[in-house]
Amino acid sequence: MPRPGARTNQHPGREALELLQRPAGQRPGFLIAAHAYIRKHHMQNLSREERLALGDGKIWGNELVTGTARLAAMNMLLHGIGDADGKSLITEGDALAEQPKQHASLVLANPPFGKKSAITIVGTDGKADKQDISYDRDDFRATTTNKQLNFLQHIMSLMEMNGRAAVVLPDNVLFEGGAGEKIRRRLLEDFDLHTILRLPTGIFYAGGVKANVLFFEKKPPRSGGAHNTSKLWVYDFRTAKHFTLKQHPLTRAALEEFVEAYLPGKDRSERVETERFKCFDYDELIARDKVNLDITWMKDPALDDADSLLPPEVIAQEIVEDLQAALSEFAAIAEALGGEISADTDEIQPGEGA
Repeated sequence: MPRPGARTNQHPGREALELLQRPAGQRPGFLIAAHAYIRKHHMQNLSREERLALGDGKIWGNELVTGTARLAAMNMLLHGIGDADGKSLITEGDALAEQPKQHASLVLANPPFGKKSAITIVGTDGKADKQDISYDRDDFRATTTNKQLNFLQHIMSLMEMNGRAAVVLPDNVLFEGGAGEKIRRRLLEDFDLHTILRLPTGIFYAGGVKANVLFFEKKPPRSGGAHNTSKLWVYDFRTAKHFTLKQHPLTRAALEEFVEAYLPGKDRSERVETERFKCFDYDELIARDKVNLDITWMKDPALDDADSLLPPEVIAQEIVEDLQAALSEFAAIAEALGGEISADTDEIQPGEGA
């Protein structure tokens, strides 16, 4: 079943009937949630042809591994999307290997986590060797082995003109230099990056990784080479927000304030700044060091006020998540240096100790 966050990131309207795609991942929760939303809110306004098209190729996804691609296709079929006797709506293969053959008017994605793109090659001696990949594509502004940056570039190419995207990406995409800076510049200049939702730790990625949802639209070039992003709205749903999987899980109701501030379906000029929702002009953004879009302004009251301290179980969980994040970073460094990473060090589980 799609997670609560997957139900709130984007409200697809009838335009989603054109082509809705998720470029990677074996769990097609975003596609299923979008399909359910359209059926609930727009079915009465659709023609017979549009209703048939809704489950016949207008919504599709991609998965690298054959077995998980079949599971994803079966999951969609069980939710009434596709035809068991027809073509699978989940394509197989490396989505980053080549330019998209088909373009989408709406892209919903949380690309797989990992600092580097890599393939595993098994030699004749049976030994596995993991090799880094950097994709050489004419439509990519920058060459990099960073998987999230490559997926972001792929999504940019995947979108049709005036298409929309809601993409979950970790914090490093917002501040990493080099290729990251080039890609962010392109995102601000060639696209309308209008909203960033800063998520609490561990919502989409395990191991304490902090993530965001980037909302942007693909726009045609403007006269004189003018930029397409004029204002970026950032909603801080991270500071002083603490969720756990069991005792305090994230629910749809927790995101209601963001949805109301986002004003889906309305002109963004009607948006109003609040303590958590701030607006930044293009000139402010482009002047930031390395076009850093990891923007913060709020302070957690628990840091200063003893009466606002979190419950011990929440503090313990956050310590575990911080340790997991640190371990992941050190593992990435060791792997980049050619070291062997033990499976036992991939994740610290609560209850384990030295």
